[in-house]
Amino acid sequence: MFKTIPFLAFLFSPYLVQAQQPLHILAIKTPKELHSFFRWTGKDRPIISGHRGGMVKGFPENSMATFENTLKHTPAFFEIDPRLTKDSVIVLMHDATLDRTTTGTGKVGDYTWNELKKLRLKDAEGNVTEHRIPTLAEAIDWARGKTILNLDKKDVPFPMIAALIKEHKADTFVMLTVHTAEEALYYYKGNKNQMFSAFVKTPQAMKDYEKAGIPFSQMIAYIGPDVKPENQEMYRLLNAKGVMCMISAAPTYDKLKTADERAAAYRAVFNDGASILESDLPIETAEAIQEMIPAKSAKNVYFKKAVVSDRF
Repeated sequence: MFKTIPFLAFLFSPYLVQAQQPLHILAIKTPKELHSFFRWTGKDRPIISGHRGGMVKGFPENSMATFENTLKHTPAFFEIDPRLTKDSVIVLMHDATLDRTTTGTGKVGDYTWNELKKLRLKDAEGNVTEHRIPTLAEAIDWARGKTILNLDKKDVPFPMIAALIKEHKADTFVMLTVHTAEEALYYYKGNKNQMFSAFVKTPQAMKDYEKAGIPFSQMIAYIGPDVKPENQEMYRLLNAKGVMCMISAAPTYDKLKTADERAAAYRAVFNDGASILESDLPIETAEAIQEMIPAKSAKNVYFKKAVVSDRF
């Protein structure tokens, strides 16, 4: 009888309660569902992309802790940054150097994975956290069944990225940022299911992707960092092909001084015609656009809540 007391205490411990907090997940089970989730219909829900996961005090960028914290508040997918260590392990790190975001110094590529995993990550304010640099493989394992990862282009050779996606059977929930049609074609030749976040800022760029044979059903289009008249032509052309357009507020509207200014800017991005907003502040973005989420949408089937225990 008395032996059950420690067990009961564990059941009601703060750690377990925290671990059982439900997450907003994107319930996508196949590559075709991934393509469908991102297909523009004109009656879609606004979609949020957490740039490097998000920027919240105590939560470092490019870490699973930050991804999970964001998902506790809003559904989102995440733009992340793969880099290569000295011994060819793919880790998550935006900068080529360690100084800004970790307790280390110097270039990421000058260290082995065993050396890097001893470091601790800093949050956006420079505070040292308990979290360490994750590998891309760890992030993929964590994200499965929860969200979508968008891999930015850094210093990892294309064949290594393609091989890791294949090894982990991750094309259901991992997409790739590509800057040109040629980059997209490299990946598409090796995997006809591959989803892309493609730089398509001009009508000519759109023609280049079409000429290369990249299916419009397998891309979202990044068209720039701000609202401007030229966007209207890109919305018209790309939406006609079923392509959602994304604006990134990270270099622009995220830097406005007040929360009210930022909220108004986030709403303006969607009102202007964008389907996806990438932001350093995904939780704040979600609060700002709450009233813009339609009660009914065919895409609601992909937006779920689930209890998921921490695994990082």
